[in-house]
Amino acid sequence: MAISLEAANLKVFAFLAVAELALRWGIVSAGLISSDFTTLLRTLLRSGHQVVAVAARDLRRGKEFARKHDIPKAYGSYEELAKDPNVGVACIGTQHPQHKAAVLLCLAAGKAVPCEKPMGVNAAEVHEMVPEARSRGLFLMEAIWTRFFPAVEALRSVLAQGTLGDLRVVQAEFGKNLTHVHQAIDWAQAGGGLLDIGIYCLQFIIMVFGGPKPERIAVGRRHETGVDDTVTVLLQYPGGVYGSFTCSITAQLSSMVSVSGTKGMAQNLDPCWCPTELVVKGEHMEFPLPPAPGKEFNFTNGMRMSYEAKHVQECLQKGLKESLVIPLAESELLADMLEEVRKATGITFPQDKH
Repeated sequence: MAISLEAANLKVFAFLAVAELALRWGIVSAGLISSDFTTLLRTLLRSGHQVVAVAARDLRRGKEFARKHDIPKAYGSYEELAKDPNVGVACIGTQHPQHKAAVLLCLAAGKAVPCEKPMGVNAAEVHEMVPEARSRGLFLMEAIWTRFFPAVEALRSVLAQGTLGDLRVVQAEFGKNLTHVHQAIDWAQAGGGLLDIGIYCLQFIIMVFGGPKPERIAVGRRHETGVDDTVTVLLQYPGGVYGSFTCSITAQLSSMVSVSGTKGMAQNLDPCWCPTELVVKGEHMEFPLPPAPGKEFNFTNGMRMSYEAKHVQECLQKGLKESLVIPLAESELLADMLEEVRKATGITFPQDKH
């Protein structure tokens, strides 16, 4: 059937409008987290999200990643992706020590940047990235996906409504045997429990109690490779309230978080870093995850990184320069507290010398 020139032009204009409205994602790193994030982006409507490029430090790996995920461009350096004018949002999924350089590179190129947690290996790195983003008027967010799960949003609502009364204690545990994962025990890559999984516990306590800086008491032991193995932290906040957490890369723990107040307790159940269940004063609520047929993910509930991707889209559509759910001030506080815990347990990394 013949199509008029006018109709053809309308289709072209419609396509261009969709392309203009969609977030044009560039994936910085071809690792496992980047793979899960890209897989879920490909399940979202193209009118909202398009993966236009990937970069790896090895072009061969970049091309393999691009073929697997049907990405039009692959680069053999992060610099090339940063220079690509078609990339609007650069998602940083590199290993911890490469976060700062990749973030600063992409900010300098004018990209919006969500960066996988931890944003930096130490507080100095985070305190360098945050003002850089602010001075350039660009979006930067520490990608703590936990914050966007419906079970966590529901918990925040419970706290805001005062359902638990005056808060007294927040507790969190996250432990798995990760000694078979090289990065988790690699000192040179800033491995260990605190930055890999303890950060989920600490960000939860900060989410509940907000900005006041507590006094800290931390005890822990080192793994034979020089990273932290198991750490327990007690935080005393003004007004006689307490937060505590234990994280471990050698022991299986409950991997639950709880908030207790004068009127009851609320819990996000295992897996607390990507929860689907909330218990409030004994009432159990489930937030089931929709299936992702035919899609494979490397991490538990990986398909629900979509909550994070949609949040970034909402922020950019509103013209925000930072997330209201994970404000940059909280990322700075989180980095400060993680560093103080490391100092208390005697854990240092090569990046701390710079």
